[in-house]
Amino acid sequence: MADDFDSQPRRHGLRRLVIWTLVLAIVLGGAWTWFSLNWSYSEGERAGILQKFSRKGWICKTYEGELALYIVSGVAPQIWYFSTRDPELAAELTKNVGRDMRVQYSEHRGVPTNCFAETPHFATGFTVIQR
Repeated sequence: MADDFDSQPRRHGLRRLVIWTLVLAIVLGGAWTWFSLNWSYSEGERAGILQKFSRKGWICKTYEGELALYIVSGVAPQIWYFSTRDPELAAELTKNVGRDMRVQYSEHRGVPTNCFAETPHFATGFTVIQR
């Protein structure tokens, strides 16, 4: 009978431990997501022809683009994939598919899910190159 009374506080303590562990995991996951989306690893520019830009995804819709980087004429281009989270920038990029442009971007490594973007490169702006 003494054993029955001792097991009750242990179960209650174990339940608290599990709950606090889950809360801590959620808070740490949220903090890491916030940090990885708001702190850029690098920033730069890439120039090429915007050959594709679309909004895609099953559940999380993201704006994704492809920039064809031509290094030498006659050689197959290197494709650079990027994303953007700004709907206004996405609308402007959609209007300029097929044009030469310089895309400004910031790189965010370690984003825990692709609901924010499929690539670590987030476009922040662009300039159309007139030739």
